[in-house]
Amino acid sequence: MRSTLLALPFIGSALAARPFVNEPATGIEELFDSLPAGNLVPLNQIVALHDFDYAARKFLIPANYTYYRNGAGGEWSYRNNLEVFQRYRLRPRVMLDVTGVEATLPTTILGYNFSAPFFICPASRAANGNPTEVERGLVEGAAAGGILYNQAGYSDLSVEEVGEIAAKNNQTFFRQIYLTGNDTTDKTAFNRAKAAGAKAIIWTVDSAADGVRHRAARYSMGSANGGFSLQTWGEYKKYKTWTDLPIVLKGIQTVEDAQEAVANGADAIWLSNHGGRQVDGSPSSLEVALEIHQEAPEVFKQIEVYADGGVRYGSDVLKLLALGVRAVGLGRPFMYANVYGTEGVKHLIKLLKNEIINDAGNAGIADLHNISPRAINWNVNHWYS
Repeated sequence: MRSTLLALPFIGSALAARPFVNEPATGIEELFDSLPAGNLVPLNQIVALHDFDYAARKFLIPANYTYYRNGAGGEWSYRNNLEVFQRYRLRPRVMLDVTGVEATLPTTILGYNFSAPFFICPASRAANGNPTEVERGLVEGAAAGGILYNQAGYSDLSVEEVGEIAAKNNQTFFRQIYLTGNDTTDKTAFNRAKAAGAKAIIWTVDSAADGVRHRAARYSMGSANGGFSLQTWGEYKKYKTWTDLPIVLKGIQTVEDAQEAVANGADAIWLSNHGGRQVDGSPSSLEVALEIHQEAPEVFKQIEVYADGGVRYGSDVLKLLALGVRAVGLGRPFMYANVYGTEGVKHLIKLLKNEIINDAGNAGIADLHNISPRAINWNVNHWYS
């Protein structure tokens, strides 16, 4: 007992000293650290999603980069979002026919067809990364790649402008709405979204209060919304009477709320902690998905479940799909890719599709729609030191 107690302080010290790696050291800094600030890394040298973060940080002024990068408090939830996927190892199976896995890449979201089980999250103020193309690069890139674009509530383009672009591409998009509490104003927002061609409403329910974002405060880059918002099941039922569009609840962080959503007839739920930007200490979507899988796995069959937060690799997507998540969202990587405009967004989509199918093949996963939870070892939580 004595030796164990004496060792505990050293264990804590070791964990506290464990460095945080925002991007892995895969060689890009060796090639481009001498590149002057304000210059872009050549797009053909971007070989991974993390590279877009590096390139954006080199290119953007600190305030604009910080708007996308910031997290709440000490940014432990932001950090956890990125690290949590590597705590659970794959269980690769061999001697299986995986040659048809690419054909299983397409999926449906609320009945609409898409080329892959991932999408662009609603992320505000694209002009901070690309003042020329703003959200156009995201919309057109999503259309070219055949994936879902979710327009942020605080976009630089209006919902009508996004609708016009989407209509030209025969494209499906959803619209995020931050509700004001003024019924007249909010009904108008719902009606505008439908009239513009949005096929679903995203109601972000994890931001009832303002996010405490220290990094952002240093650059006066606070959260998009301020004050307190009324967010109750009664309000949700009221909103359902305003529109015949599906309303997706974004920001579910417990199994209890997932079950409440099913009980209240929600159209779909979205596991998210707002990119770790609202309250530090909130769980990652992978942890929430695992909690649901362990305590109420039926939820994944009762309702469509999406998830976002910290996804940077094809294997990250596979781990969420293995638990029952239908499709996975990415926010920051696409905002960083948008500094290159449409071509950057298209390149990211191509990279991630390639990683998903190759990681699946190497893990012995033949069908992305039928990944067994046993493809992952959920029993051992590996901490890297």
